[in-house]
Amino acid sequence: MELKKIISVLSTGLMMLTCVEPTAYAADEMRDISTMELVRDMGIGINLGNTFESCPDWYDEDWIAKWSEGKPKDYETAWGSPEITKEMIEGIAKEGFGVLRIPVAWSNMMAHDGTYTINAEYDARVHEVVDWSIESGLYVIINIHWDGGWVNKFPDDKEESMKRYTHMWEQIADSFKDYDDYLIFESQNEELGWESIWNPWGDGTGKSESYALCNEINQAFVDTIRSSGGNNPKRHLLISGYNTGIDRTCDSLFKMPDDPANRMAVSVHYYSPAGFAILEEDADWGKATPTWGSDEDYASLRSEMDMLKTTFTDNGIPVIIGEYGCPTKNKEPDSVQRFLSSVCEEAYQRGHCPVMWSTPGGHYDRDTCKMADQELQKKLFAIGGKEYSPRENTEKTVQGDVNKDGEFNIADVVLLQKWLLSEPDAALENWKAADLCEDGILDVFDLCMMKQLLLKS
Repeated sequence: MELKKIISVLSTGLMMLTCVEPTAYAADEMRDISTMELVRDMGIGINLGNTFESCPDWYDEDWIAKWSEGKPKDYETAWGSPEITKEMIEGIAKEGFGVLRIPVAWSNMMAHDGTYTINAEYDARVHEVVDWSIESGLYVIINIHWDGGWVNKFPDDKEESMKRYTHMWEQIADSFKDYDDYLIFESQNEELGWESIWNPWGDGTGKSESYALCNEINQAFVDTIRSSGGNNPKRHLLISGYNTGIDRTCDSLFKMPDDPANRMAVSVHYYSPAGFAILEEDADWGKATPTWGSDEDYASLRSEMDMLKTTFTDNGIPVIIGEYGCPTKNKEPDSVQRFLSSVCEEAYQRGHCPVMWSTPGGHYDRDTCKMADQELQKKLFAIGGKEYSPRENTEKTVQGDVNKDGEFNIADVVLLQKWLLSEPDAALENWKAADLCEDGILDVFDLCMMKQLLLKS
């Protein structure tokens, strides 16, 4: 078939269609390693904050799309981040971090048709950054983050919210199914816990019901991942604690899900005391404090880390401090350094993996690709830092070889055309070989370039 005929056939229904197949960093098998061993191998970590979780409120107009082209980069940069580059990711690994937590708002660019279908372009961009991270030797954690706050609707519309939650995880799991155990899925962020059901400062009414809903959602997460394909039946999973509060997660009402693979860790966050770790200025609920490091501060930190060890680690459940941190505005620099290094050390000494929260202009400088405070970097590295050790992707790719038979010929062109037309059994063994436009999307333009490539060969 001549090239112009191929274009004519596809233009009737496919010129507006873009399709993305899940990418995979490498074809590695899942290692025979426990989650406890894996968490220890992570060392210490950092968050890619205010980046892929940037989003409008679920109840508000999508101001990001309204004032931009509505592309992945527009959401990625909406809260002040530059577009993430490979050099930024490599810099994180070179500074000694072993794991990068990437919070994600998957509802960005999602069609408003009730199907909760994740946008292919957005998915491809997350893949790109995950790939850079794994290539740099980093473990990666991805989650469903705050995502506009729709998880808060669970008490009011449980059926629809659970449908949305499970369908989103079905798509994420399928998209990343072939990644090895350097990729971890986290069930949620901090929203599993609802004051509309139980007010912790009230009379205790509704507490068991709120915990039960949290446990049910986490169980649905595990069931969804374990029933998906690829490496997911053995993937290591991170279970969000109750509002990720340490005391609330250590409550006997919080239950880890049943998991046939027994590959789970629990996630909590540490922002205590709030006057130092959260508030930059006084608020109606608390007073901001500029310093940290009193005997009381240290005692409180050690008590909570001991609580996690006794409740989880000593019982075979590893702990990841998915977020800990503090602002720098209106804070004594020495106290900031003292707080961050002390939390890291007290957590790491007990076998927990501490993952520092960092946003644009924060502790990791995305312009210089280094920690903003190099003295802090040295302290953190001494606690649990890792030498930069990028991974090699040994999978060889022949350009255009979508059937993965080791060569490129007319059979690959025909297969791609059938796949774009959604013909039965037209499966691409290596979709990336056909991405000649190098945009993470397969469409008619890649087919045209493949045809031109074939004519030249």
